[in-house]
Parts: sequence; structure tokens; C-alpha cells
Amino acid sequence: MLTTWQETTIDGPRTRRWSLDRRECPELAAHRIAWLGLDVVHAPYRRVRLAPSGSFLLATLEGEGRVWLEGRWQRVGPGAVCLAPPRVLNAFHAVPGKPWHFAWMRYEESAGLRPLVGANSPLRLATGAEDIGRVLQGLRAEWEGGRSAALVHHWVSLAHGHLARWARPWHGDSRIGELWAAVAADLPADWKLSTLALRCRLSTEHLRRVCRRELGRTPMEHVTYMRMQHAQELLEERDDKLEAIAPLVGYHSAVVFSRAFVRCVGMTPSQYRERRRPG
Repeated sequence: MLTTWQETTIDGPRTRRWSLDRRECPELAAHRIAWLGLDVVHAPYRRVRLAPSGSFLLATLEGEGRVWLEGRWQRVGPGAVCLAPPRVLNAFHAVPGKPWHFAWMRYEESAGLRPLVGANSPLRLATGAEDIGRVLQGLRAEWEGGRSAALVHHWVSLAHGHLARWARPWHGDSRIGELWAAVAADLPADWKLSTLALRCRLSTEHLRRVCRRELGRTPMEHVTYMRMQHAQELLEERDDKLEAIAPLVGYHSAVVFSRAFVRCVGMTPSQYRERRRPG
């Protein structure tokens, strides 16, 4: 069943938010950070962003919330970090009766720039939220206190550095990095779990465990994710019909391609193309 999404901003009377944007703080703009903050939220808090223009991070410090990941609502608890690339549906909401304290960062990245969070970045990390929480709390204390330009720059650079490190997870295993480079170079290929494992000389179970740990998704889910990232680029750059685009990203049927696109991006390919056109 197709979910109909609409841009949504609901805070509710009990929500408490602290935020800083690049208009107030030039140090954010130096790293292409548009906005960041620390929120303590309660139901009916809800956010839906259909096609944000930059990378996004959400890190749960305390409590529990729900985030739309890989086509379904998933629980996120303390310690969890979620990353999202540009132009992909972001949706998250508070759970009734459960306060949710989280840190977040949103970037502004034009279509011509390589985004910080991309096709090879994790979807979800089990740990790391405390680190980014301490950094943003330090930034808040400095901003509301002495507001030293040098110290503000220090805290902003630390925040950006954490996200940059998490967004490039393959430094510890070159075989995994080589695998995803090979997939990116041949997205239309008939990739299966067995061929992926053979390509990087790992067992299927080992590859599955590594991907779950590093990306928050299975190997085949990641193949789909990479295909949808490229599909978005093709929809932005070309006027080709879906029947022509589908084979370029590994789908023999435009209908099957469209269904996969809706699950990952949150709208149909036609809706996405219409929203991305200027004017």
C-alpha cells in the first residue's frame, strides 16, 4: 500500500528545542551545516521532509522514538545514530508516553557536490550518540556563554568530524570497500548475496554480519539502496521514461523499479522528478 507523505512540522506543547543555524553562526556554513540542535520531544511531535537538500544525522541520547528507515517505521533507542543522504525522505516522530531526547544535524549540499552521507554510508549505527551529544552540548554551552569564535569553531569542527567518520565506514576492511566499489560500477548486474560474498572472499554469513554492523542493513538491502541513489541522479539529469531508467539500475520492469523506489525514497519516480525540477 502506497503511503501518502506530506511535509510535516508538529512540535506539541511539551517539546523543548535548542537549535543553531548558519545565519547566526558562520562556523556552521564553513562545513555546509545548515542547522543543528538538541531536542527533548513528546508526542505529538512529528517531522516529515520529503526531499531535503543535504545529509542528515539524528542521534538518540535518551528515551525512544520512531524513524522511517528502509520503507518501514523502526524504533531507535539510546545510543543509536541514524544517517540519511540528500533527497531521500526523512520522517520521525515521538512515541506517546515516551520522552525522546536527541541531537541532530542537517546539511545544505547542492546537487553538484558530493554529499557527506552517500550510497556507501551507514543507515544506522548502534553506538555513537553519546559522542555527538557531548559535542553539541559543548557547543551550546559555549554559544550561550563566552561565544569565543575559536571555541565555537572547535566544537563545530568536532561535530562535523564525527559525522564524516561515520559516513565512511570501510577503513578497517579494504575488501568490503572494494566490493561496494565494484557494485557501484555495475549496478545493472544480477547481484545476489552469494555473488557479493564471493566477490569479497567472505562467507555469506560474515558479509551479512559486517553489513548489519557497519551499515544497519543487509547486503542486498544495500544493493537496492545504491541503485535508488543512482536512480535519483538519473531522474534529475534525464528525461528518459522509466522503462529506460529501470534497466540502468538493475530492474527489468518499470513497475518493480517504481515499487522499490517508493519504499526507499517515499514517493514515486514521477513525483520525485517533478519535485526536483526547477521552477
